[in-house]
Amino acid sequence: MTRREPASPSARETIPMGEREGLIARIRQLGRSGASSDAPARRLTVDPQDGRGIRDERVDALEARIAHLERLVEGLQDSVHRESDRHAKLIAELQGQIQPGAMGAALAEDARSRGL
Repeated sequence: MTRREPASPSARETIPMGEREGLIARIRQLGRSGASSDAPARRLTVDPQDGRGIRDERVDALEARIAHLERLVEGLQDSVHRESDRHAKLIAELQGQIQPGAMGAALAEDARSRGL
């Protein structure tokens, strides 16, 4: 996994340090538990007295669905990050084009090409 920089310089400053550290710890914990989730889950039978089971097919299906959704969210985050980088580069390029020196040179070139 690669480490991402925040989209804006102020993004790090908006999250309090303690909250950010807690979030990072939770993400790491999810990553560790996600690595072991590929192992086959133990199935416990349903107690006929009260009809409750600790693990059954429904729980396994929900866990699989959550794992799938987590992968989708990670993909979405990556996509948003790439798009943000693309937009930042485009904005920087446009800002360079509207600098007074660059704008003056482009206007002068246009005037010369039109014969004005």
